[in-house]
Amino acid sequence: MLIFNYKADLEAHLAPYISNGSSIGFVPTMGALHNGHLSLLKQSVDANNVTVISIFVNPTQFNNPEDLEKYPRTVEADIKQIATVSPDIIVFTPSVDEMYGGNTQSASFSFDGLEHQMEGSHRPGHFDGVGTIVKKLFEYVKPTRAYFGEKDFQQLQIVKKLVEKQNMPVQVIGCPITREQNGLAMSSRNQRLSEQDREKAALIYKVLNEAKEKFKNEDVVQVKNYVGQAFAQHPEFELEYFEIADEDTLVPATVKENKKYRGFIAVMLSNVRLIDNISLN
Repeated sequence: MLIFNYKADLEAHLAPYISNGSSIGFVPTMGALHNGHLSLLKQSVDANNVTVISIFVNPTQFNNPEDLEKYPRTVEADIKQIATVSPDIIVFTPSVDEMYGGNTQSASFSFDGLEHQMEGSHRPGHFDGVGTIVKKLFEYVKPTRAYFGEKDFQQLQIVKKLVEKQNMPVQVIGCPITREQNGLAMSSRNQRLSEQDREKAALIYKVLNEAKEKFKNEDVVQVKNYVGQAFAQHPEFELEYFEIADEDTLVPATVKENKKYRGFIAVMLSNVRLIDNISLN
């Protein structure tokens, strides 16, 4: 397995593939890999001549310094997991200095309003950080296709908008959420939960499914009230938000129209922030 720490080495290695028209699949991650990441890698390996995965904990997308400090870093274990998918996957593990050249600052982006909803309003600057690092990575890897999980559905829409606005020749592919047996969406942050809390966290998906069922016959306000009441009965959870939003614009709905809607949720459990979402219709 080839592992690169420097962008110049990675670019030199990929140059022949780009010049001969080979397809390059790319899976950007912050490491602490789980089966969700591996499913993205499998899709890429099946569809492309070569696959690259990046492992980089990007400081500019954390608005909470404690969250950045506690984010799990398990590169050796990650590399072993990557090898189980294919020994031919190329791994890019740059340092912060390599990616930011001593100036760890985000660029500013407009994503046509996508960045102001939900995660954007609760995590100021988060999507500028995402846009900054994804743009850099796309410029180095020059992927044909890039794979992102739908657990971070808002991020997926932001990356699609980035590619459109920056006119990058990348096909961005959203992949279904991979879940634990109890329904909890797989996330690197789950590593910070105790076994007991992992079991409790099954409530999130359970309530999302109940919201989906209620959305068939009830209005937006009723469904949102139901979710609020469901979490109020479990004080160990702190519900940060539950929104019903238009899938394309991410604008929260107030009344039902003939649109594709998705339910988005963020909760705190034992000081670990968990997000999830579900298609409602």
